[in-house]
Amino acid sequence: MRLRWLVLVLLLSVAGLTWLVLSPAPAVRQGPLVVTIPPHEGLLGIAGRLAEAQVIRSRLAFVAAVVVRGVPRSLKAGEYEVVPDATTWDIVRLLESGRVRQHAILHPEGATVAELARALEAERLAGVEAVARAAADRKFLDASGIEGPSVEGYLFPDTYQFVRGMTPEEMLGKMVQRMRAKLTPEIHGRARDRGLSTHQLLTLASIIEREAVVKDEQRLISAVFWNRLKIGMPLQADPTVQYAVAKERRALSRADLAIDHPFNTYAHSGLPPGPIASPGLEAIQAALDPAPVKYLYFVARDDRRHHFSMTVAEHNAAVTRYRLSRR
Repeated sequence: MRLRWLVLVLLLSVAGLTWLVLSPAPAVRQGPLVVTIPPHEGLLGIAGRLAEAQVIRSRLAFVAAVVVRGVPRSLKAGEYEVVPDATTWDIVRLLESGRVRQHAILHPEGATVAELARALEAERLAGVEAVARAAADRKFLDASGIEGPSVEGYLFPDTYQFVRGMTPEEMLGKMVQRMRAKLTPEIHGRARDRGLSTHQLLTLASIIEREAVVKDEQRLISAVFWNRLKIGMPLQADPTVQYAVAKERRALSRADLAIDHPFNTYAHSGLPPGPIASPGLEAIQAALDPAPVKYLYFVARDDRRHHFSMTVAEHNAAVTRYRLSRR
């Protein structure tokens, strides 16, 4: 009689565990949940975290499922998204697979390292200060073959998939490698033919990227800068001063334009010490292929397009005309 009761209890226990393993937790039925498993967490610790996140019904059922699968040492750390109606068995397989949650980070054309840092912090992937330190770390820069003072300009604008736990160096390194892949031997050869190093090419392209709003003006703006460089005339590019005074896309004052700073292209002739933002491939091509025009000046007609001039008299008249129209 006792044996029958023992068998019955055992069968009920197995049936109960099976139901707990194969039945989604109530919270999971309501929508996807995110849970983070830190590195070096033991099996019981993982079970506890999953229970606290309400993605499993029972710690014991989870441990039993892991033991049955024979994978207690194969569960991987990371941030996971548990899909609706996922069972404990599904979650064991998810942690075994290591399919951690991906965070899509858009780094658009013309964006700066500072803007990227804020985007990474918003996704809780890295702090602003940590990104800034990594971006200017000389050891990291040397290992990446970057001669400038930071990775500014060397991050290819694109959408990246990052996972929580990646270091700032790993994320920045991925973006630098993307830029390296885009700078083909043909582009390097054309840059050399124009007397530009890779650093100078990215510097000029970054200014073109920030000045041009519409793509079809990039070669015209490139021509203006090339024409000025040839005669030793300052580039007088507002975005370089915005970069110098950390105003990014905001209006400049007269005091800003007079600041003594290496990136102030009103005060210093030639290219600034380095890029001011991430140039896209079209801006890089425009830097290597300026339009065949003799323009030396341009002024904004509206929020998108510019008026181009060859003489200072024509330029001053355009400045007056378009400023009055904006008022």
